[in-house]
Amino acid sequence: MFIEKRIKELGIELPPSSPPGAMYVPVKRLGRALFVSGQVPMKDGRPIYTGKVGSERSIEYAQEAARLCVINMLAAVREYLGDLDRVANIVKLQTFVNSETGFTNQHIVANAASQLLHDIFGESGRHARTAIGTNQLPMDFTVEIEAIIEIRESGE
Repeated sequence: MFIEKRIKELGIELPPSSPPGAMYVPVKRLGRALFVSGQVPMKDGRPIYTGKVGSERSIEYAQEAARLCVINMLAAVREYLGDLDRVANIVKLQTFVNSETGFTNQHIVANAASQLLHDIFGESGRHARTAIGTNQLPMDFTVEIEAIIEIRESGE
């Protein structure tokens, strides 16, 4: 349980995975790829980070939201796989940032998520990435993150 140990060393506690709030599944497998549905900054079933980045919310606020999205993503993957050590690579991250008109630092918000994945998985946490500004996210969340993750088969 190397990855679980690393997460604890970083002072992170993964929550139980949240059930989907609509007609989707949190994780869908295709071969060795996991497609992780968009994860939002919720904790204990409550929205934690809401609002648009720009004058309403700071970049630092949005970065915290992005980190919580990654934590929730890892909780969903752990529930699906049973063991995060089966993660071989974080392949792609797509970050959506609820942005006011004129805000152009979505990539800086996404850096917080990318850095956390690198801190946890090392070089296997480096990934391709897209950072997108949008005028609205569901429930006014500040950030939403989805991912594609390569996994190992059990026993590899």
